[in-house]
Amino acid sequence: MSDRDAREEPLKIGVLISGSGTNLQAIIDRIADGTLSASIELVVSSRPSAYGLKRAEAAGLQTLTLSKELYADPEKADEIIAAELRRRGVEYVIMAGYMRKVHDPILAAFPNRVVNLHPALLPSFPGAHAIQDAYDRGVKVTGVTVHFANADYDAGPIIAQRALAVEEGWTVEELEEHIHQIEHELYPEVVALLAAGRVHVRDDLTVRVDKDD
Repeated sequence: MSDRDAREEPLKIGVLISGSGTNLQAIIDRIADGTLSASIELVVSSRPSAYGLKRAEAAGLQTLTLSKELYADPEKADEIIAAELRRRGVEYVIMAGYMRKVHDPILAAFPNRVVNLHPALLPSFPGAHAIQDAYDRGVKVTGVTVHFANADYDAGPIIAQRALAVEEGWTVEELEEHIHQIEHELYPEVVALLAAGRVHVRDDLTVRVDKDD
């Protein structure tokens, strides 16, 4: 049993979004149904028009939106975000469709505690167009990766992966739909592992996940 199990306290998380917020919603739903011991302390959006903000507000969550002017200085923007997250006692930062790279102010404030979701099996198909890139390459298997973010884009320690067999005749839209279904299952599961204190980064930047007792 981990210290967190003994304390029985929800994991305090902050969620970074840029768009529709479907992965945010998946986490909200798991918290609401009692299957995820976590508390969303703040939702940060890089876009004032992001639909994910409506999801957050409907769930009664605190939100923060930064203007384009502030994002013109990415380091300054991340200083503000890091300060707000720390002020609310956030333990892990969950990037859920956040379309901006996080910089040192956030990474230093939350070392090996910034988590990202990628719609491919890293290290294959990094970057912003992973689903299309995998589809264009004609892969037979792709999937989803959850990893810790660091200074190297899409290269941080891998926490979990789930594979998806690509069926013949799928359109890229069908592939994207199946990828998102996996994301909505896998991401809350990883947050649950973090909440249980079962995820550990080794010195060689691989990840050990303790088995459930």
